[in-house]
Amino acid sequence: MAKKKETPVKRALKPEDVNAYIAGAGTMIDQPITQTLETNFMPYAMSIIVSRAIPEIDGFKPSHRKLLYTMYTMGLLSGPRIKSANIAGQTMQLNPHGDQAIYDTMVRLSRGYQALLHPYVDSKGNFGKAYSRDMQCAASRYTEAKLEPIAAELFRDIDKDTVDFVDNYDATKKEPKLFPVTFPSILVNANTGIAVGMASSICPFNLKEICETTIAYLYDENINVADTLTGPDFPLGGQLLYNREELEKIYATGKGGFKVRGKYTYDKSANCIDITEIPPTTTVEAIIEKIIDLCKAKKITEINDVRDETGLQGLKITIDLKRGADPDKLMLKLFKLTTLQDTFSCNFNILIAGVPRVMGIREILEEWTAFRIECVKRRIYFTLSKAKDKLHILKGLEKILLDIDKAIRIVRETEEEKDVVPNLMIGFSIDQTQAEYVAEIKLRHLNREYILKRTDEIEKLTAQIKELETTLASKAKIKNVIIAELKEIIKKYGQPRKTEIIDAKAEPEADFQPEIPDYPVTLFFTHDGYFKKITPQSLRMSGEHKLKDGDSIVQTVETTNTAHLLFFTDRCQVYKTRAFEFDDTKASVLGDYVPASLSFDKDEMPVFMAVTKDYSGYMLFVFENGKIAKVDMQAYSTKTNRKKLLAAFSEKFPLAKAMQISEDCEVLLYASNGRKLLVHTGAIAAKTTKNTQGVNCMSLKKGHRVTDAVVFSEDLLSSPHRYRTKTLPAAGKLPSAEEAGEQLTL
Repeated sequence: MAKKKETPVKRALKPEDVNAYIAGAGTMIDQPITQTLETNFMPYAMSIIVSRAIPEIDGFKPSHRKLLYTMYTMGLLSGPRIKSANIAGQTMQLNPHGDQAIYDTMVRLSRGYQALLHPYVDSKGNFGKAYSRDMQCAASRYTEAKLEPIAAELFRDIDKDTVDFVDNYDATKKEPKLFPVTFPSILVNANTGIAVGMASSICPFNLKEICETTIAYLYDENINVADTLTGPDFPLGGQLLYNREELEKIYATGKGGFKVRGKYTYDKSANCIDITEIPPTTTVEAIIEKIIDLCKAKKITEINDVRDETGLQGLKITIDLKRGADPDKLMLKLFKLTTLQDTFSCNFNILIAGVPRVMGIREILEEWTAFRIECVKRRIYFTLSKAKDKLHILKGLEKILLDIDKAIRIVRETEEEKDVVPNLMIGFSIDQTQAEYVAEIKLRHLNREYILKRTDEIEKLTAQIKELETTLASKAKIKNVIIAELKEIIKKYGQPRKTEIIDAKAEPEADFQPEIPDYPVTLFFTHDGYFKKITPQSLRMSGEHKLKDGDSIVQTVETTNTAHLLFFTDRCQVYKTRAFEFDDTKASVLGDYVPASLSFDKDEMPVFMAVTKDYSGYMLFVFENGKIAKVDMQAYSTKTNRKKLLAAFSEKFPLAKAMQISEDCEVLLYASNGRKLLVHTGAIAAKTTKNTQGVNCMSLKKGHRVTDAVVFSEDLLSSPHRYRTKTLPAAGKLPSAEEAGEQLTL
């Protein structure tokens, strides 16, 4: 009987078995962090810099170039628009990043999006708006696109070996490394990108001005660029605050910032301001939200309403004014306090031969000129080679003219087809290329008229070749070719500036003092941190105060709406504000909760409210250990109007009472042992250091502390002289029997 074959038992591999199969698995190797970064991070960083975020000298990033070249090969320079989804799908043969990323790139290049001074994509449908955060583009299946006429200048003579072509990601197609652009597109349309460790931000310039500046540079490399290039020109218009010194600095270094502000008109009949142009760095929604915040904070009081009226006519923000408001003064405030005036930061970082370089305008023109000269040279050489090849063929055809019958006889008498070309070569002393051309001539063309017309081209080709060779050998003539092309572009695509230039030095400064109505108010502050501001009229008509259970009013101050308020807290901090920043209220409401209104730290509570108009007088801080600190109120006045000050008083000792006095007076201290002491504040030196520890005023035995302090008035004590002292510190006195009896009676 045959023995059964045993099946091997399977078991899970243990870690030691795995290590046996994988060499070095589980081995810890010490590696310097610099080596890790160099081998792991640097290739990624360089890929982002070179292949994604930084534009090259033709003005495009790889994603732009792949999209536009696909549209060019699809024949979208002419003819009707086609669905954007179709274009995105075709582009994926060159760009494998997904159709949504490709479509987003198309949107930014489109006319409808309004992000470019000279858009390259002619769009139909909802492509969103660059100036709006909320106006998003429609899906690619709903929109249509083709190339704008100016895009022809990107591809001119691209089929004449003007630029190098490389394989796409799977080596199934060819794509250009650069576009042979006929104008400095790198400076005509805005281009921004964030790479790893570096970024690029190139502002747009007017096409006509850029071309004229390039022409001037080609004539004289030592020109002052600022003479012809007056400043950037943004697609949304606006006003450029012109500063010649800053302009020349940016042109020289490639770094800096241009200040751009919105443009507005005032409608007197409707008493409203219409803003129709804004800086390129902001959005309609951001401006409106900021204006609303300023109105809520009462930093701007001249506005009744603000709304977005953007429609088919374009961008429009409408601001309704209050009666008597000055629109020009208001706009100066808005320019200062909102992004209606913003800075476009420039960083002219461009890839040159695969290396990022931050360059000024002159250097960029130098690099672009060198690139364009090379493109023109390659085009001329390509045309010259084609002309020479054609001339060579026609010279062979010219020899046939001498004896057409002989050519026919050679062909007829040749027995095998493969011998036709060699026999023609021998019979007319021509080379193989010429013989191949003659052998392919149709029978109907074997007449003298056809051959004479072809040979007439010999003279024209000879002259053309001579001219091309002369141009190729002369740098000046190549420059003249570029200049002629630039002049043609100015004529075809030049347009007036959209951004108005105004003198920055001539602009008036805005007065940012808020127009605050000043009227009498009564302020109430409670133990639990609630605050009320009530007008006298409202107070007369009010009943009892509404308070939380267990809460009580600890301070009542009569002042005006413009008074400064200082809220001292149990964390030795002070929060500053103004009375007008709180709404007028009634006694029948709880009021504003100060820790929430002024954004106190977590669990921080106010202990005292100081009210002042000119920061005169003093703050007294009475500590439980008997010390009193006297701080000049000017110590809390700051030029920068800071809202929060640290170290408002000393934190070394527990605070018994904080007090505000306008001038020196007597203060009555109460101790836990029943003693009282009258201290004149004139005996205490005032300090400007807020967290001073103070002067020892009341001597206390161990276990006792100061419990309270009040400004002295004659009705508080029947014999005040008993509690006064000539020297400090003093222990104070216990109440006399008479005073104790009075207190019992009370």
